Amino acid sequence: MARVAVLGITGRVGSRIGAELLRRKHLVSGFARSVSGVTSTPGLTLAALDGSDADQLAARLRGHDAFVSATRFVNGIGARELIAAANKSGVMRVLVVGGAGSLRSAPGGQALLDTPGFPPAYRAEALAGRAFLEVLRGEQVLEWTFLSPSAQFAPGVRSGCFRLGGDELLVDGQGHSRISMEDFAVALVDEIEHPTHVRQRFTVGY
Repeated sequence: MARVAVLGITGRVGSRIGAELLRRKHLVSGFARSVSGVTSTPGLTLAALDGSDADQLAARLRGHDAFVSATRFVNGIGARELIAAANKSGVMRVLVVGGAGSLRSAPGGQALLDTPGFPPAYRAEALAGRAFLEVLRGEQVLEWTFLSPSAQFAPGVRSGCFRLGGDELLVDGQGHSRISMEDFAVALVDEIEHPTHVRQRFTVGY
């Protein structure tokens, strides 16, 4: 049993990560700017928190075994603030919910966000996510992991059946790149329980 802090517990991804952790009998501390809409359940402790305040975040993180950041990159906690808070709190295991935009479209190819036709509506978030990852890649103290979803990332079914990859987008035999938020949560909690991508980015897809 681990004690895990989840920043962004009210979000679509953060809530599913919290649920998966609880399903496996871990203790969860859930943080968000407002937690009024979340129902407290056994094993879950909730607290309102502005994640951009590194000192406040560090104080809340103390005593946890791992920290999951499941917030948006635009207007969310910055990479340097996250690193500072984790180091100050003494929590060395940090996992970040990433984006697909910084994944390569093919081995040796360009990032998805640099390819023609990348949706303009997602560009700012994808650029911020790539910058966040680059800062993490310079961090040699924390045991960080950055998990990128597939291109299609939405609520769905928890199947527990998926593939893992590295820096390239995973595509199935029909040319689709997708993962449910439920199975993304499974992959992330698997990584908490059995770390195999320390100081790495990896991806998950069908």
